[in-house]
Amino acid sequence: MARIALVDDDDLFRESVEQNLKDAEFEVFSFERGQTVLDFLLSGEKVDLILLDWKMPGLSGIEVLRRLRDQGVSTPTIFLTLLSDQVYEEAALATGAVDFVEKSRSFHILRRRIELILDGAKGGGEPESGSAVSPEVVRVGTLELHPTSGRASWRAAEVPLTFNEFGMVHLLATHAGQDLRYRDLYDHVRGSGFAAGVGPEGYKTNVRTFIKRIRQKFREIDPEFDQIENYPGFGYRWRHD
Repeated sequence: MARIALVDDDDLFRESVEQNLKDAEFEVFSFERGQTVLDFLLSGEKVDLILLDWKMPGLSGIEVLRRLRDQGVSTPTIFLTLLSDQVYEEAALATGAVDFVEKSRSFHILRRRIELILDGAKGGGEPESGSAVSPEVVRVGTLELHPTSGRASWRAAEVPLTFNEFGMVHLLATHAGQDLRYRDLYDHVRGSGFAAGVGPEGYKTNVRTFIKRIRQKFREIDPEFDQIENYPGFGYRWRHD
């Protein structure tokens, strides 16, 4: 049974999520303050996943995550928040979160995100639906992807992609040479129809941000990396060599 730490100062929301998680057969440790979960985890207690609110009295969620990472705690963390602005998502991912989910999303969506992350963390999981490649390893040129663990390497060097970054690279690489729409790329990592950013096409800005971070990580290994090409106004493609 997977162990989950749930942290949120909203009693009604926290209790609702806690009950749903228990019904889904997760073991839940519930906290209403950042300091209490920090003390719990730094005392040596282990969990498989952390669900963390952003705005809380005392320590904010982002500060809790920062302190955990500083102490070497690498437990996968999902932010649950009412804050939909892109700047918060970017800050969460930059601090080490693996996902960022708005509280308005259904528990079904949250549960699916949790299952995917836990499967990746333990090296399990199912192959991508409709994929013609082996679920164990995907090789496209000098790119190597391990879908079950969420690990990626380029020219034999590991690329430290987040959960969502890996998902976007996997989609692009397994459709090498094909132009993929902004909407398809965003839906792949966020769920179909998820509203993001400012205006009806705000998701495009978020996709550009994802791609910028992904390119930066590959270029830290290979300054000449240019496999991801932009189709202006439409989306991106993984260059087919």
